[in-house]
Amino acid sequence: MTYPDPSTHSAPSAGELALEDRTALRRVAGLSTELTDVSEVEYRQLRLERVVLVGVWTEGSAADAEASLAELAALAETAGSEVLEGVIQRRDKPDASTYIGSGKAAELREIVLATGADTVICDGELSPAQLTALEKAVKVKVIDRTALILDIFAQHATSREGKAQVTLAQMEYMLPRLRGWGESMSRQAGGRAGGAGGGVGLRGPGETKIETDRRRIRERMAKLRRDIKDMKKIRDTQRGGRRRSEVPSVAIVGYTNAGKSSLLNALTGAGVLVENALFATLEPTTRRGEFADGRPFVLTDTVGFVRHLPTQLVEAFRSTLEEVVDADLLVHVVDGSDVNPLAQINAVREVINEVIAERNVAPAPELLVVNKIDAASDLVLAQLRRALPDAVFVSARTGDGLERLQQRMAELITPTDTVVDVTIPYERGDLVNRVHADGRVDATEHTPEGTRIKARVPVPLAAALREYATF
Repeated sequence: MTYPDPSTHSAPSAGELALEDRTALRRVAGLSTELTDVSEVEYRQLRLERVVLVGVWTEGSAADAEASLAELAALAETAGSEVLEGVIQRRDKPDASTYIGSGKAAELREIVLATGADTVICDGELSPAQLTALEKAVKVKVIDRTALILDIFAQHATSREGKAQVTLAQMEYMLPRLRGWGESMSRQAGGRAGGAGGGVGLRGPGETKIETDRRRIRERMAKLRRDIKDMKKIRDTQRGGRRRSEVPSVAIVGYTNAGKSSLLNALTGAGVLVENALFATLEPTTRRGEFADGRPFVLTDTVGFVRHLPTQLVEAFRSTLEEVVDADLLVHVVDGSDVNPLAQINAVREVINEVIAERNVAPAPELLVVNKIDAASDLVLAQLRRALPDAVFVSARTGDGLERLQQRMAELITPTDTVVDVTIPYERGDLVNRVHADGRVDATEHTPEGTRIKARVPVPLAAALREYATF
């Protein structure tokens, strides 16, 4: 699929704010993913939704608006949809009733009829009223960016914790948007309404079906929160064990599809799933690695971020994001081949700062890593080197720059251990056990005075062994 290249557009001029531009639906070329092979199209029509994308351009340049819609197209494809058309409406702010205004909603209906689409996806979060009004106007299903991202998360979640977090986020989003039509939402029974067909036990004030659904959703949400809290205790125990061992913790963060999992594999040989798709990783994966000087560290791959990440997801994945808060170093991976990598950096930092502020802790040092340099042009890389002078440029696929990355990681993590050469008396077997448990033993020798050990151990343990130092 070919997306528009926003870099070819200039900054907005006064003409872009002209009246005719404000009142026009701008077609965005290059978003269609419709196949040309007839037999394959007919097959895909049985299993894929055919969608039209709609965006409202309220600020920034035309390039920014088209880049946002191109990202929405990538999200739609990841969810399994077929993008037929993309349009942008220039407005000061989204219409409070139908998101794009009643006149443009009628034009959108014509586009839906012409393309044969069965779904409209809006590049923003719609209120329940906007959702209902726009759906009535275009007469097909309407979803917003938040619902689309939640759907992708639901498809990709595999672990028990990931599924619980996604389900909770979906229910939080769904609760204020429950709707119904006709008799399905009427009262189940009430007063004498059940006199003819209800009978004993069915008379009373009654409860609408939508009220019943809301009550059941709230009950399910309460249970999910309890389950997630219990699973968080397990994660905290595992994290606490790593902290007690004083092994440095490194968290890989970054925009979705920036190559975080590929970098984890390249640095540790983890062999985790790598897929050229948005939100391929939803559960954190932790693997052990070693710096060039032999010091061990643990590397954690975290869920990716995206612009306008739904607040429901940030809340539901709070326990997962705590891996970021407790890390000794953040390796912030940026896609060097993206059309706007600096916007990716800002989107990721916004979410991280929100989580850190809630915990009221000092932020960990950040190491920017520009990945996929093998897929970026020399001009783009030169611009990024000027804009990000402290960043490390790598390719997780080819291995270029990984040695420099490990050097920078080792420099930013203060050593928490030291080399010792001690002779421990045989009656202090407890100290020998601690050296083996908490340190890395290089050599052992049994002498008449005791056990001579050359090892790298945590600084506090080295202090306890000082009196047994071998000179």
